[in-house]
Amino acid sequence: MLPKENSALISFCRELIQIPSLSGNEEGVAQRIRQEMLHLDYDEAWIDQWGNVIGRIKGHGPKKLLWDGHIDTVEVSAPGLWSYSPFGGEMHQGRIYGRGASDMKGAMAAMVYAGKELIQEKDSLQGDLFISGTVFEETLEGGSLARVLEQVNPDFVVIGEASELKLKIGQRGRAELVVTTEGRNAHSANPQKGYNAVYAMMQLINRIREIKLPVHDFLGEAIMELTDIISSPYPGTSVVPGLCKATFDRRLLIGEKKEDVLGQMRNLMAQMGQEDPAFKGAVSCAYGRHQTYTGEILEGERFFPAWLMDRHSEIVEKSVKALENLGGTPEITSYSFCTNGSCSAGIWKIPTVGFGPSREDQAHVVDEYINIEELEKASLGFFYLAKELLK
Repeated sequence: MLPKENSALISFCRELIQIPSLSGNEEGVAQRIRQEMLHLDYDEAWIDQWGNVIGRIKGHGPKKLLWDGHIDTVEVSAPGLWSYSPFGGEMHQGRIYGRGASDMKGAMAAMVYAGKELIQEKDSLQGDLFISGTVFEETLEGGSLARVLEQVNPDFVVIGEASELKLKIGQRGRAELVVTTEGRNAHSANPQKGYNAVYAMMQLINRIREIKLPVHDFLGEAIMELTDIISSPYPGTSVVPGLCKATFDRRLLIGEKKEDVLGQMRNLMAQMGQEDPAFKGAVSCAYGRHQTYTGEILEGERFFPAWLMDRHSEIVEKSVKALENLGGTPEITSYSFCTNGSCSAGIWKIPTVGFGPSREDQAHVVDEYINIEELEKASLGFFYLAKELLK
């Protein structure tokens, strides 16, 4: 049904990789996807005011299914270490190499070409299929997908992030916590006259590492990991730092709310303040504000909730049935990283699953690649998902 190695699907995947699309600079890829959708006879394909590209295949019923993939990528780290050009889309031994091959231009190509096959059978679809290529996912998960959901209002969402062709029914969420400690500046020759904010932060970090975090029997452990730290003034030539700021990546479990996560940290700081009246600390969620290539602003707190579908829910049972067509019952697992599903399922409460080619550990790495065989199977899997979910 779907094309083989030297197919239009493979060529299209390679072409998408060859178009750089860092967050905020996705226009070239968005335009190319829209062009391909129209070439393949999609009923509609447009780019919205935030720069997301959306295609539509009309069926004959009230249901709406959305497949979503992001079209932005992270930067190319250490280009000199790459064996193949990061933007070459080169093929070697059954793989396509390049930035975004796995995360997630391969999945976008697979979706677009699964849509091509569905056009031939759209009379049997009891509803419409929408495919979105969203911007700025790497920096603000769900921020642009929310704009797509407002336009489409789908009954079901399939997130195309890498799943090794397994069925993902949930994920941990993510919060970016900004922690500060206040001190008092002094000349470093007379440190007793000041209060070192970095020493205060060191004590706080040690106490944070002692916090007992929850565990979920399916999603795993919550995480609190220090990701950066900086003192002020910086550089601090002959001065005791009066301010220190650290960022923590907090991986969230089902039911964890922003007020609870921040409250836990604030209670710890209040306790430390009682032990040492000079200690002053604060915590907040980081706030993201980004200008898209169309000039629109995407913004919001970096708090993205966890989500989990019931194994007996309609979307999960139908997805399992659909993916059995690939050969055997699909393994049901969860994502370890955060996806746009935090928006569709975590915030909007829309039934959501994840399915796509490649592995999570291929994201953001040197010599990122996607297996051609998985790419083709994923496109077939998307086809079956639509056939089942739009019955």
